[in-house]
This record gives sequence, structure tokens and C-alpha cells, in this order.
Amino acid sequence: MWRRNPLLQFATFGALLFFAYGLLHDTRTSDANRIELSAADIERIRELWAMQWKRPPTENELQGLVEAHIREEVLYREALAMGLDEGDTVIRRRLAQRITFMAEDLASRVEPTPEELQRHFEAQLDRYLLPARVSFSHIYFSVDRRGDEAESDARAALAHPETARGDPFMLQSDFPSRTQQEVRELFGVDFARALFEVEPADWRGPIASSYGLHLVRVHERTEGRKPELSEVRDRVRNDLLDLRRREADKALVDSLKERYEIVVEGRPRQ
Repeated sequence: MWRRNPLLQFATFGALLFFAYGLLHDTRTSDANRIELSAADIERIRELWAMQWKRPPTENELQGLVEAHIREEVLYREALAMGLDEGDTVIRRRLAQRITFMAEDLASRVEPTPEELQRHFEAQLDRYLLPARVSFSHIYFSVDRRGDEAESDARAALAHPETARGDPFMLQSDFPSRTQQEVRELFGVDFARALFEVEPADWRGPIASSYGLHLVRVHERTEGRKPELSEVRDRVRNDLLDLRRREADKALVDSLKERYEIVVEGRPRQ
């Protein structure tokens, strides 16, 4: 039950987090001048170097990394002792982010069950509808180059599109399987709307775009439809994990806020 209840995990995590903080605080108070690097710490330093440089560090490089880590820890503790962290917005946000990342990481570790994926898929079905698509070709007529004759040239070419000579176009002439949104981003809103009203058949047009005029031929059109879960499983999983991370953040903050009396002048507590 606990493994499959993220909200219960988040609440437990919050309690453990502050219990651990209490232990850590006591340890640092009683042994504030002790800095210890375990074998696991050194191995982690070695792995981080290897990830960045694609090779393990030499013994001299590793020694330098350890010394740099010790130097950073010494300066960090002295800065805390001097209160240099107080009033520093960057440090405050960074520490707050680290707690948030811990909660979100916990939420991501619980793999959704098939039943949870199915429920999320059905509840958010509008997000996963597969859009209509068209495959089309076009012949371009530049208004900048041809002026007022662009439309008459395009209409004349419609009678013999196979031999029509259009103008050079910055994009390709054939577009396989594009959604209306994709066409809109390339050619503009009006062109995309008109294109998706064209039935697969012979050449049609001219249709105006943000570039000029086009004769178009739709080769194939696929209507939008509801997919099977298997077709969009990765998207559903990622969306569900993202939702869990956001819920984890809210649940953690809400539980921790109960530890404080929050007073904001000029605004009642919500």
C-alpha cells in the first residue's frame, strides 16, 4: 500500500527529512570541526569526473579533487558560521530547490501501474487525441517576383500542373504527413485552414500563404482519432510522472507549512 501511495510517501518523506535534519544538526554541533570523506564520497567524486571528462582521473587529479572538496567544505562551514547565507536570495532558492528535487525524485521512483496509466489516459484523453494529417505537394508563385500577374499565372498553370514552372521556394515542394499545426507554423493560419479543406484529388488553388500563392495537391489525408494507450504510452507515463512531481512538491510544502505560524501583513493567511 505504501509503495503505491505517492501522497503517503511524500508525507512520510517530510517527516523523515526533518528528523534527519535534527540528527545532522546535533552532529555538526558536537563535532563541528570534523570533516570526513568516506570511500563512497571519494568514489562519487571519481565518478563525477569520469562522467565529465569521459575517463577516470589520475591519482594526482583525484588528490586535487579531494583537496578542492575539502577546501569548499571548510569555506562553506565558515560562511555558515559567519551568517553569510542570511539574506542571500540565491542561496535561499538553491536550498529550497534541493528539498524540492528530493521530493520530486521520490515521486519519480514509483513506476506507474498499468491501471494508473489507463486511468490517467482516459481522464486526459483530449491531450492524446491523434490530429488529422495531410501529405501534399505545392507549386509556388511569388507575388514579390510576379506582382499582379502571380494569381493569373497560377490559375493558368492549374490547367497543366505537371509542366507548370513555379518560382524557387525556400522550403521543399513535398510535405509528407503534416498536422494542421505544423502546416500553420510553416505557411500561416489561412493556408493551413484551406489546405485541410482540400480533398485528396488533382491540383487545386491558388491558395495564399505568408509567402505568396500556391497550387496544392493533397495526396493523402488521415482523420484525427482516439489512439490506443499502447500508441501513446510513453507520453502518458511522462505526463503522469510529471503530475506526481508537482503533487509531491505541493504535498511537501503544505505539510511543512503546518510547522510554522505564517503572518503576512496586509493579507490574511490562506
